[in-house]
Amino acid sequence: MKGTAVTGWRPALARSVVLRHDRVRRADLLVLPERVVVLGGRAADVLRLCDGHRQVGEIVDELAARFPGAPVADEVPRFLDRVREEG
Repeated sequence: MKGTAVTGWRPALARSVVLRHDRVRRADLLVLPERVVVLGGRAADVLRLCDGHRQVGEIVDELAARFPGAPVADEVPRFLDRVREEG
């Protein structure tokens, strides 16, 4: 479902995925069973809000309040769609 930014979706990280901060690298990491993804920008801020309870629209609202003027309404749903597509 490419390009389907559904705001009613309630994203959550899979149980096998861990979001952590690596102090040595000074980077946020998404640790998956067979790989590690180094997160850039504010990706970790977005993923920390993906608790399975908040809808995408609520995540967007929260981030818009934290980062006024940032294009979160467009970028966050696309980012979450991409994360979902890549597993």
